Amino acid sequence: MNTVVQEVTDRIIARSKASRAVYLQALEEARAQGVHRSALSCGNLAHGFAACQPDDKNALRQLTKSNIGIVSAFNDMLSAHQPYENYPQQLKEACAAVGSVAQVAAGVPAMCDGVTQGQPGMELSLLSREVIAMSTAVGLSHNMFDGALLLGICDKIVPGLLVGALSFGHLPMLFVPAGPMKSGIPNKQKAAVRQQFAQGKVDRAALLEAESASYHSAGTCTFYGTANSNQLMLEVMGLQLPGSSFVNPDDPLRTALTEMAAKQVCRLTDAGTQYTPIGKIVDEKAVVNGIVALLATGGSTNLTMHIVAAARAAGIIVNWDDFSELSAAVPLLARVYPNGQADINHFHAAGGMAFLIRELLDAGLLHEDVETVAGFGLLRYTQEPKLINDELVWVDGPKKSLDHEVLTGVTTPFQVNGGLSLLTGNLGRAVIKVSAVQPEHRIVEAPAVVINDQNELDALFKQGNLNKDCVVVVKEQGPKANGMPELHKLTPILGTIQDKGFKVALLTDGRMSGASGKVPAAIHLTPEAIDGGLIAKIQDGDLIRINAETGELTLLVEERELTQRVAAASQHLRNHVGMGRELFSALRANLSSPETGARCTHTVDEKYEPEGY
Repeated sequence: MNTVVQEVTDRIIARSKASRAVYLQALEEARAQGVHRSALSCGNLAHGFAACQPDDKNALRQLTKSNIGIVSAFNDMLSAHQPYENYPQQLKEACAAVGSVAQVAAGVPAMCDGVTQGQPGMELSLLSREVIAMSTAVGLSHNMFDGALLLGICDKIVPGLLVGALSFGHLPMLFVPAGPMKSGIPNKQKAAVRQQFAQGKVDRAALLEAESASYHSAGTCTFYGTANSNQLMLEVMGLQLPGSSFVNPDDPLRTALTEMAAKQVCRLTDAGTQYTPIGKIVDEKAVVNGIVALLATGGSTNLTMHIVAAARAAGIIVNWDDFSELSAAVPLLARVYPNGQADINHFHAAGGMAFLIRELLDAGLLHEDVETVAGFGLLRYTQEPKLINDELVWVDGPKKSLDHEVLTGVTTPFQVNGGLSLLTGNLGRAVIKVSAVQPEHRIVEAPAVVINDQNELDALFKQGNLNKDCVVVVKEQGPKANGMPELHKLTPILGTIQDKGFKVALLTDGRMSGASGKVPAAIHLTPEAIDGGLIAKIQDGDLIRINAETGELTLLVEERELTQRVAAASQHLRNHVGMGRELFSALRANLSSPETGARCTHTVDEKYEPEGY
């Protein structure tokens, strides 16, 4: 094993010893109760199988077959989740073929950040992860199930499903992806039209035409944002079938993989031959594997919260120091938009997951000795699925990249370290994604331009007030302030300023989304403004230094001056009404810091904070 990867893993194991032991004990106690249907009263059980077909009803009555719960995030407004419409029937038939039963246990909400971007509804995005986790738990709480299939792909949906699933860690569970849409117009062309629109050079019709040509059909969006980062993470953690993440929805191979997922989860139940509960798969080594793969591909900054939250649900404590140390040791092996011009289909065609995992394993950057839904050992994931004579088989994946501009080997990386860095200083702790930021833009020292809402930037830009070196500070965007919406609406304007030759950066206690791109963005700043963070005292013109090379984040104002300043009153207390936001006040007020997962509930010591926090 790589020395740094092993040291970080050992530190996480030591840090999590007590909380992980509590989690595993609860897991064993739940399993010891046996098939939970046996504990139900006759009235309970009758309600549970009342709508089943006679054969399934008899099987559930006699406790002779496994019952698999299906938790689905289907809706046909989300392109990524529209293919799930017919999955329940496919999964039921596949389970029946191996002597098991399947029932839809729950539907969970699934919102699209692409639709709500820059709108009030975006303030519910991160909060929806907690709702999804709780909805998953509600569905599985009927004690009718021996295992579960989880149907979700996008931003908060996969993390929510995973957190909820881990509260039933004694059950085997398997994620079932639906795959990305086929490639549309090149990402470079789409980004150019966005910037032209921000500059007033093209009208709304031209912008809509470009967006529609990019997001054009059923399937996951093809850029490497949070949705595809989720899929990559799940596969490397052994929670999806090998090679299943990026097969298009209409490919016959996708249907075969969906059916196999159902059959495999039946094998993993206590009644099957390979009992493997999800709580055992998600251990410290699996979590590190997920982080390493994210770093090696320049994945979404949102995962710096979601991985932390999911890990804590399994009693494992991870912080941003772990991400930062791993990032320094893990090379960047993929160039997928926004850190390149290719999309996820090009990544898949270039060798995809099988090649990536083989490279990382051979370099000692991934733990091979882990449990997965495909059996013991991550080496299984260096294979890729094929349909040969209508039969699903796995064959060895490519040992060489098929497109060196998209995917490369460890000996010839795109850069020697990963795509994420930790920033620290008197302002607190923040995350920065540097995989798409050119080296000449990674150090910015410039005066602050302070706003409280991302929509304020457009007016400043149109007035010509941003034609200068500047650090745009967007405060009161953290979890407790307004639910931490993504600030992706800022991207075209900031990119335009940078293209004019000015030094520009973003500093915020909010999120920038999985599409964080070419402008240096210090995000997820902790502590947030509403929690007394120093960002609340920044004023227009204050000099700020953001150095992604050294990890420095400093407000260059004398301490005596800062002590005398009074933070401005919160701008968001009046903004929590409308679009359903008033319903989430209890959740919002109790969210933790981004570095502890921005979660409302914890299964580990809530007082734990990283050293130096």
